[in-house]
Amino acid sequence: MRKALSIVIAGLALLGAGRAEQKKVLVYGLSPEWIAELRQAAPEAKIVPVDRDTVMKEIADADAIIGRISAELVRAGKRLKWAQVPSAGVERYLHLAPPDLRDSDIVLTNCKIIQGPEIADHAFALLLATTRRLPRYLANQREGTWRRETSGLVELNGKTAVVIGVGGIGAQIAVRAKAFGMRVIGVEPKDLPYMPFLDRVVKPDRLDEVLPEADVVFMAAPHTPETHKMMGPRQFELMKRNSYFVAVSRGKTYDMDALVRALDSQRLAGAGVDVTDPEPLPAGHPLWKFSNVVITPHVAGRSDRVGRRRLDLYKENLRRFVRGEPLLNIVDKQKGY
Repeated sequence: MRKALSIVIAGLALLGAGRAEQKKVLVYGLSPEWIAELRQAAPEAKIVPVDRDTVMKEIADADAIIGRISAELVRAGKRLKWAQVPSAGVERYLHLAPPDLRDSDIVLTNCKIIQGPEIADHAFALLLATTRRLPRYLANQREGTWRRETSGLVELNGKTAVVIGVGGIGAQIAVRAKAFGMRVIGVEPKDLPYMPFLDRVVKPDRLDEVLPEADVVFMAAPHTPETHKMMGPRQFELMKRNSYFVAVSRGKTYDMDALVRALDSQRLAGAGVDVTDPEPLPAGHPLWKFSNVVITPHVAGRSDRVGRRRLDLYKENLRRFVRGEPLLNIVDKQKGY
């Protein structure tokens, strides 16, 4: 009887200890349905939904936050150990003034990789719209006119694609390029394992060597100090005449004025951009005037399936956090990706 009572008392003590160590995790900007799934995924965590009016009150003793983060929250969150943001790009968080998050011990995780499929689809939608001259035909369709114009139609099979940034997005673009029968050259600072969809990989300092080979250049690199206007005037001049440029990562990774000049001089056959600098692209900007340019308003990362992948990542990282296991998608805050 005494032994059984001792076991019960010990068990209650352990439960009490578990409650004392319970992790407080704020969820900012998530729907009630997502919050319910997070609670199911990690019932041992204290999940606290917050909004703009309550987040500053709750952040003081929080161990983690899933959703939005700011310099004010980082300064107020004295116990913060982990911040999960909803985007793949993190420059908006790391370039806070002062740079509290970048220089703190808080582990930052992002949503890279999960946004790869739909952004890669969008990149090829932009490319195909230009190589198959869809804006011309859509204009005819709006007029109800059947014009069988065939000049300027381009086949991708046998062409060369240069993919700048072979991460979660760029790798997916490379897979699609290879499926179209293209030769694929990756530009990536990290050492990559063998990938059958890449014919060649070079470091960023050799970008200028491979640009003259490109029939299409895909910009899929994150925005960091190293990639700021990585595609500049010289790089656009090095591109093959009648080649194409597609940007789906961040607008600050390429020089907008240089792109406009390359289009004005007819060096490029066309371009597709989902990201611009400035953004939104203002009315009257020179880029709007080109009939061989397709512009979309930074929507490549949206799809009918990305939300589920994002929530699954949140759930997995939450489980790992409360159990003290390594998190997924940890950002190198000094490198910016």
